[in-house]
Amino acid sequence: MKILVTGGAGFIGSHLVDKLLGEGNEVWSLDDLSTGKSSFTSHLSGHSSYHFVEGSTLNKELLQSLINEVDSVYHLAAVLGVKNCVDDPLKVIKGNIDGTKNVLEAAFSYGKKVIFSSTSEVYGKNNHLPFHEDDDRVYGSAARHRWSYAVAKSLDEHLCLAYAKKGLPVTILRYFNTYGPRATSSAYGGVIPRFIMAALLGKDIQVYGTGEQTRCFTYIEDTVAATYLAMNAKANGCIINIGNHQQISIYELAHIIKSMTHSTSRIVQLSYEKAYGIGYEDMLKRQPDNTRMREILGYAPKIGLLEGLKRTIDWYKLRGAE
Repeated sequence: MKILVTGGAGFIGSHLVDKLLGEGNEVWSLDDLSTGKSSFTSHLSGHSSYHFVEGSTLNKELLQSLINEVDSVYHLAAVLGVKNCVDDPLKVIKGNIDGTKNVLEAAFSYGKKVIFSSTSEVYGKNNHLPFHEDDDRVYGSAARHRWSYAVAKSLDEHLCLAYAKKGLPVTILRYFNTYGPRATSSAYGGVIPRFIMAALLGKDIQVYGTGEQTRCFTYIEDTVAATYLAMNAKANGCIINIGNHQQISIYELAHIIKSMTHSTSRIVQLSYEKAYGIGYEDMLKRQPDNTRMREILGYAPKIGLLEGLKRTIDWYKLRGAE
């Protein structure tokens, strides 16, 4: 197949590109390199089936020409990260909503299937665990810019489902804290690279809040495998959680990473106010119901947290100062 990956030089996108090429597909990667890195795909230089296009999903004409060339689209390009939400919510809102709107419009005009990457952030402050795809979404005050990413992604999902109702084949994947090689502190599992880098450099490992908040981290290999399977699954108009259900507290995570890196770093607590400013809100727990992933995609996560952390730490050690 001929496939377009938006955000193809990003953390998840670059791994997905590797997977697609490994399966014999021809791949176009669109990325403006605002968070993606050319080094993530430098090993593909000269590959006859790989085409990199530097550009943005905000460029309608470029998208139209690319989507006309391919058979299907993985739309992973996004403006993400808590810091972006707090510092520049307009960038988050426009980048996510306008970019997705452009992708869907072009895909609909040519009848091309879309896999849309959403996020567990859309569940907001819902405290009913595990999160099922049909659960309510609970957000804080509109005055809390922290929720701008969640709300933008939520609207993106509505756009996807609205086009699905018009006949566009589209599937929504909600990622739960993906981590692994190439992850950055602004990525979906950003806390892990932040902890690893601090530990390897002997700097304080900063745990925001009490550290009692829990998350479920998904190794990149599992996220990409499930994402790949979604293209040929009978899941049009469907939302699917992509994640591991194993929970761990952030405080425990910090101790594990310190131990695995043999670090002399201190583990210190930092208030949300000092980290992000006054009024920041967080979710205490986040855990996926991954029944649909297992039943519709036929996939279950294979890489446990300790193995995934070891692989990620090894990658960061090899990268060194870079």
